[in-house]
Amino acid sequence: MTLLNNHRTRRRRLGVVATAAGLLAALLTAGPAVATPDPGDTPATPEKVSKSDAAEARAAIANGEIPGKDEIVHSDNIKHLGNIPKDALPGTNSDLAFQGKYAYAGNYDGFRIFDISNPKAPKTVSQVLCPGSQNDISVSGNLLFLSTDSSRSDSSCNSTTQPATEKSSWEGMKVFDISDKANPKYVAAVETACGSHTHTLVPERKDVYVYVSSYSPSATFPDCQPPHDGISVIKVPRKAPQKAAVVGFPVLFPGEGPDGGGNPGSPTNPGVSKTTGCHDITVLPSKDLAAGACMGDGILFSIKDPENPKVIDQVEDNVNFAFWHSATFNQKANKVVFTDELGGGGAATCNAEIGPNRGADGIYEIVGKGDKRKLVFKSYYKIPRHQADTENCVAHNGSLIPVKGKDIMVQAWYQGGVSVWDFTNSSKPKEIGYFERGPLSTDTLTGGGSWSAYYYNGYIYSNDMVKGFDVLKISDKRTDPAKRVRVPELNVQTQPDYFD
Repeated sequence: MTLLNNHRTRRRRLGVVATAAGLLAALLTAGPAVATPDPGDTPATPEKVSKSDAAEARAAIANGEIPGKDEIVHSDNIKHLGNIPKDALPGTNSDLAFQGKYAYAGNYDGFRIFDISNPKAPKTVSQVLCPGSQNDISVSGNLLFLSTDSSRSDSSCNSTTQPATEKSSWEGMKVFDISDKANPKYVAAVETACGSHTHTLVPERKDVYVYVSSYSPSATFPDCQPPHDGISVIKVPRKAPQKAAVVGFPVLFPGEGPDGGGNPGSPTNPGVSKTTGCHDITVLPSKDLAAGACMGDGILFSIKDPENPKVIDQVEDNVNFAFWHSATFNQKANKVVFTDELGGGGAATCNAEIGPNRGADGIYEIVGKGDKRKLVFKSYYKIPRHQADTENCVAHNGSLIPVKGKDIMVQAWYQGGVSVWDFTNSSKPKEIGYFERGPLSTDTLTGGGSWSAYYYNGYIYSNDMVKGFDVLKISDKRTDPAKRVRVPELNVQTQPDYFD
């Protein structure tokens, strides 16, 4: 480990077929949603688009239909308070976690700790170099958790990349002691099957349970063998984190055959990801509930016994969802918002050609009681502003804005920016505010934009993959009551009961 110290209304006409690569050609074909093989938060590889697409992007900027290159625009009710660019960690910025006056920002090369006691002027406290994509991050007490989902030579922060076909390769969870924010200490590592793409904390007094989401097994990977139809559960004793260990691998998709259960994907369901694990899980400990976004499936399950979660309901959308990416409960726990990461986060899917129902959010209501509860689809939500075909854009990480009696969410859309939207009426969601930058490029599909956008104690914090850490403030009578709500700690995938 190395410690390193004005509102614009516009009509978007962009919707031409991008021809940058086979990926985009596949994405824009007619019919059901089409996903890349095993997508999920992969930075876009720069690809030239056609001359006509590039010309149209430049024309749209000139006509005011989209912001100019790197130009910042936002709704009248949102103010951009500041930005902290990337510094010692050059990799892709990823997820965020919060605790007291600190924000913790993941990066493919490690993590960074900010002092946000003055949200208008955040300060860097420390930067830790510890490569291992995607470094999904959470905190609980004096412990920080970091996911490694790239095959490494060993579990150290000095490791190098190594093929997953080699038995000695390592992937999994890392644990740090952050009692001294200026000097985090690496205290434990736990290898998990297929690594850890994301993770979710189920904290208890003496222990922290960690649900590890990973996928894409292969018979050629010694430590990631099919079927991989569940999640790894790690138990971390707070007073002895060095004793952290896997305590189980509950099967969430039981089934016969080499691949287990879950969505079979193509060719049975063309364009839909085969379920070979989960991408992300959100838990609501106050209700003993969890929602899993698991590639080709969305699930609702009980975590009353955290070591042995029990699936209550399982749903699929083989028309408009390509890759079930993440989940968010509303406060009453009678709705779940699932996101579809069409194109794996590396494609331009916020245009007229893709339309409003693909690469979007799916709003589901939870009906019934106990183990008979069901997920019932109500509608889709997608940002109402088309983006250029050089901008990667799709539904991504977001959180509730805690307003009693309302269902309001802030959400990242990569280069689509940050959207604040209301789904109180499940059938008619609507945007109430936004923030975005113009394209990073007008002639090349270049990955960037907001990875995570979360509301924490009165402010919105966004981790932009390229541009860095943004602080926003929303002033709107619909969201203002949330300013009175304070929580001591926030890992968005471990949703608090804001009004308990």
